[in-house]
Formats: sequence, structure tokens, C-alpha cells
Amino acid sequence: MLNRLTVQNVALIERADVEFSEGLNVISGETGAGKSVLLDSIDFVLGAKADKSMIRYGADECTVRAEFSDYGKTVSELLKEFDIEPEDVLVISRKFTAEGKGGIKINGCGATVSMLRRIGAYLVDVHGQSDHFFLLEEGNQLHLLDAIAGEAVAAQKEALGKLLSERKDISEELKSLGTDEGEREREADILRYQIAEIERADLKEGEEEELLALKNRFFNSEKLLSALRGAEEYLLSDGNGGIDAVHGAIRSLIAASKYDPAADGLSERLRACADELSDVASAVESLAEGAEFDEEEIERIENRLDEIKTLKKKYGADLAQIQTFYERGKARYELLTDSGERFGKLSKALADLNDKIYACCTQLSALRKQAAEGFTARVTEELRTLNISSAHFRVQFDEFSPQDAGKAGKEGLDKLRFLFSANAGEPLKELGKIISGGEMSRFMLAVKAQLSAVNEIGTYLFDEIDAGIGGKTARVVAEKFAAISKHVQIIAVSHLAQIASFADREFLILKTEEAGKTVTLLSEVTQKERIREISRLIGGDPENATSLRHAEELLVSAQAYKKSH
Repeated sequence: MLNRLTVQNVALIERADVEFSEGLNVISGETGAGKSVLLDSIDFVLGAKADKSMIRYGADECTVRAEFSDYGKTVSELLKEFDIEPEDVLVISRKFTAEGKGGIKINGCGATVSMLRRIGAYLVDVHGQSDHFFLLEEGNQLHLLDAIAGEAVAAQKEALGKLLSERKDISEELKSLGTDEGEREREADILRYQIAEIERADLKEGEEEELLALKNRFFNSEKLLSALRGAEEYLLSDGNGGIDAVHGAIRSLIAASKYDPAADGLSERLRACADELSDVASAVESLAEGAEFDEEEIERIENRLDEIKTLKKKYGADLAQIQTFYERGKARYELLTDSGERFGKLSKALADLNDKIYACCTQLSALRKQAAEGFTARVTEELRTLNISSAHFRVQFDEFSPQDAGKAGKEGLDKLRFLFSANAGEPLKELGKIISGGEMSRFMLAVKAQLSAVNEIGTYLFDEIDAGIGGKTARVVAEKFAAISKHVQIIAVSHLAQIASFADREFLILKTEEAGKTVTLLSEVTQKERIREISRLIGGDPENATSLRHAEELLVSAQAYKKSH
């Protein structure tokens, strides 16, 4: 329910702060006073497209703030989806600047227009003089009927959704198998070759790195061998070269130790060096022998590296990716080699599922037809009370067969349309082809009278859908508003005294001049002022005693009706 609306610098409204109540809220005023501006402000704060022209002349920006309470489960779930904490009061504010920039906040959190529209769709249901376009769409007619049918249809649609999900999984697996046996065999042949190629290669972790290191040694073998031979020459030339020299020094130090004990320690240190030099010399000899590559070994390394390169080009950038390709290919190959039997099983499962889906759609259609029967009878009766005495309304369903099961979607297989005839003897035709604007307004009202008790939306906004009616019909429309407002809040813009007299709260919107500027003012109408305003709406002189008395009688009659119904 919309509790409060604050509008600032929108069109001719400098500032308006309105507190709406439960039940029926009526906004009246002279033509051109700005009633549409107020409704545009509500549209704006609920996500309608912003336009610079809506900013009051001379102002830099416009803002609209709306407070809602009792906003329902769906809005709470949407708020959680948007990471906004639901609170007792939902506060939405939106501004738009002359530079074309905007800002939206929901409970103090930043939001987008898309988020705002999704939430707004469950806060206020707007019905204007051109709102009949909604009911002309057959898809909307189906959704409306489902809302009337309630939980039974919702449960059946949920069951259908599960069956459709199963069918999707089976269909995707069948698609992956392919419908052509020859195609499956060709794919299996390719996979068989690829799997065998990878298995033959028998790749090892780190093998490529080792081969590249060996290859690098081969390309630098001459430099390597030259360096190693040089080391050998220093260590082993003229016998044992440097090693013999060290041993000669050891002998000399042993002789010197007879005269100085310190020389004995030095000889021991040199002996350790001699042993280490012998080990180094042996290792250098081994390296030099290994540096002489076998041409056949070099060719083997080159071939193996080429093989690895080819596999990486085909199956993956590294060993892990090649292994993944191998495992997936093997699983796919096993599936294809068993595809004949698997294909048969899946095809049978799909046929069985389509039978279940058809049965589910048939049951769903039966529930809809049952709901449609009661719904059309009630709407027809509502239309007759709204002074369309010969009205006839029916929901037409297209037939479907088991062969159509494959076309079933989340809404089932039903295609339906609303058929209407306003006059006796006239055939039923599709809604948009024969219904007039005035009749459509009353048709919308009749439909909403049936939806108000089951609709989650807490506020209905009616923009002069009473245009073109009067007298007895106007009174009936007012009574319908009163009935609907027992379940939902109504905010109605009206020129009819009969509707204004039924209001739980009435607001008057006026256009005036202040300081040389035209402004629109909005104020709640008190009891005494209500009589004067209703007198004006009747068309009489607000100062005329007879006109005022007539207005008072309308008010008294309306209040008596509301108490008794």
C-alpha cells in the first residue's frame, strides 16, 4: 500500500506531500489542474522513463519519494535478491537532473531502473484510459486466468516444469549422440584414432624438458667438449699434471715437519686437496666422454620432440590438457560405441516423458477451463451491473493433441483468447476487435473486481477510467470501487461526484499563480469542503443551497452503502 508520496519540482508542482489511506482515495480537480502530473510522478518513482521536460521550469532537478507498507512476499524476495534488507516500510526515492542524470535509492541503497521496474510491478497496478492494451494480449489473458485459478494451476505448472526439465536433459543427451548412425560411427573412428595416438606416445611428466636440455647440450657440444678438455689438460697433463704437483708439495712438507711441526698440519690439508682433485679429474673425464653425442641419439631426440609438438598442437598446450582430452575422448568413445542401445533407451524415455507432459497439459487445461467458466460468469454479471445488460463474455481455448506434446512450454499447450459481445444478437468476437473505450473501462473494472481478492499487488491506480459514463452507471462504478477497496488500496482520478462521494479520503488538486508563476497545489479535502467539491463535480453552484444539499445527500447515501456492504 502507498502510504506517502512526496513530489518536488515536477512540472507545475513545486512541492506536494500526500498521505494516502487504506480503501478508496479519490483525486479530483479542474481539467488541466495537474492530476496527470501526480500520476506521472507515481509512474516515475516506480521506474517509468525519465524526461527532462518533467522538471519544473527554473529548477535543476526533480525528485519523487514514495513510502509503501504491507508490500507482500514477492517484493521481499526481490529486495533480498538485490541485497536490500526488507523493512516494515519500503522507501523508494528517485531524482532526475536537467543534465539528464538520475539517482535511485531503495531503502537507502543504490538501485537501477531495471531493479525499480521489477519491484514496482508488484507495488502498484496502473489502469488508465488506454490500459486496455494489456488485456488485448493473449499471453496476458492466459496469465490473468491463471491468477484467477490460483494454487491448483500453480501446482500443475510446477509439476509440468519438472517434466520439461527432465525432457530437456534427455533431449540434450540425444542431441549429443546425434540422430544419424553413420555420423556416430564416423565420430567414433576419429576418436579411436586420437585415443590410440595418445596412448602410443606414452608421454611422461617432465620428459619434454629433459629432451630440450639434451638437445641444448648437443647444439653446444663443441664448446662444452673444448672446455672440459682444457680442464683435463690442467689436471692431468704430463702424467697427472696438477695432481702430481700437489703430491710433490706434500712430500716436501713431510720432510719439513722434521724441523717444524707446523708443516705436518699443512701436509695433511694438501692431502685432502689431492683427494678432491682426483675426484674432480675423474668427473671431468666422465663429462667429456658424455659430451660426445651419438648421431642416432640426436635423431631420436629430435623425432620425439616433434611427436610431442604434434600432440600438443592437436590435443592441448601441455601434458595436463592432453590427458584431459584423452579422458574425455575415451568417455565419449565409450558412449558412442554403446550409442545404439543408449539411443534406443533415451528415445523411449523421451516418448514416455512426452506422454506424461501431454497428460499434465491436459489436466492443466481442464483446471483453466474450470476456472474460466466461473470467471466469465462472474465478469458477465459484473458487466451487467455496470450497465452492459446484454454483455456476454467467454474464454475460447484452442484444441491440442498428443502430437503437440513436443511443443509444450512452461505455460503448457493452451492458447486462449477472450471473446466478448456487448449487444444482444451480436456474435462473440476477440476483445480488441469489437469493444469500445467506455466498454473496455468497465470491462477492466469488472475483471479487477474479480482479481482484487487474490492479487498480491496492494495498490490500484485508476486514471479516469470512468470517463464517458454517468448517472446510474457512475453509481455502480463507485460501488465497484468500494468493493475492490476492501481488499486493496485504490487511488482514483475522477470527475464524477458519485465516485468522489464514496472516497475514504479525497484530495483536491488546483492550479493557481504565485509570484507570477503557475503552480499546482494538492490538499486533502475536509468534510465541509467535500460537500462543496462534490457540488462542483455535479455541475452545480458550490454556493447554491440546493446543489450543496444534493452533494450532502450523495455523501450520506455513499456512507450508508459502505456500512451495509
